[in-house]
Amino acid sequence: MTHVMACIDGSPQAAAVCDCAAWASQQLGAPLTLLHVLDRQQYPASGDLSGIIGLGSREFLLQELATLDEKRAKLALEEGRMMLDAARQRAISAGVAQPECRQRHGDLVETLRDLQNETRLLVVGRQGEHSGDAIQHIGSQLESVIRTMHRPILVTVGQFTPPRSLMLAFDGSATTLKGVEMLAGSPLFRGLPIHLVMVGSDSSEARAQLEGARDALTAAGFEVHIAIRDGEVEPSLHAYQTEHGIDLLVMGAYGHSRIRQFFVGSTTSNMIRTTRTPLLLLR
Repeated sequence: MTHVMACIDGSPQAAAVCDCAAWASQQLGAPLTLLHVLDRQQYPASGDLSGIIGLGSREFLLQELATLDEKRAKLALEEGRMMLDAARQRAISAGVAQPECRQRHGDLVETLRDLQNETRLLVVGRQGEHSGDAIQHIGSQLESVIRTMHRPILVTVGQFTPPRSLMLAFDGSATTLKGVEMLAGSPLFRGLPIHLVMVGSDSSEARAQLEGARDALTAAGFEVHIAIRDGEVEPSLHAYQTEHGIDLLVMGAYGHSRIRQFFVGSTTSNMIRTTRTPLLLLR
């Protein structure tokens, strides 16, 4: 798990993904890999099209269609190489010494799963190239990526600027306890103030969990603030984030039940849709 892996495509999010990944690469002291995956559903490899038109008929048309598909795929690959080169130059300008570029023709989720052992942090945009322009729309493959990957995923939104503070949505679960350990041991957010925020009743048990997490982060050298808010999870977290000017949110990706291993948690999905700042998802 050595590389910061950044998914580069033709979407407006690509610049933010590149900037965020360059920042993370330097913070972690980890090499940066810029990845472009040409979707084989959009640009399939040449194949036998006779079944579509009719066996043994219109051979010339079949040849023309196959040639057009091949040309489209070649042009898309070249466009991808140009995007990767532009991203590479942008990362170098941001201070990354030797960013690596990789291009694959296949399925994004399968590719990321294959590269998982090389990935320390995955950086992706909320909207992908084929997701439309809706501000709160989640990219068509993002949830599949979150379900599949067992690495931290940093989701970018809009333009990226290096964070000055962060908030961990804390619920006392195993995921958030591991998140506290990760924050304590990682150089990614070194020197930034951390807010631990729990939404729910202000019980002695909840406060003890928060104080234990605070003590662990304080011992690691962080400035830590804790809070318990009453109300609905999503609006309460957003309200706290706005009040304190927090520019990066950290939270777990899933709920706790076994059936939810197949789905992104509803709170997580809503936070991805509505966040106006980068969101780090923990597994």
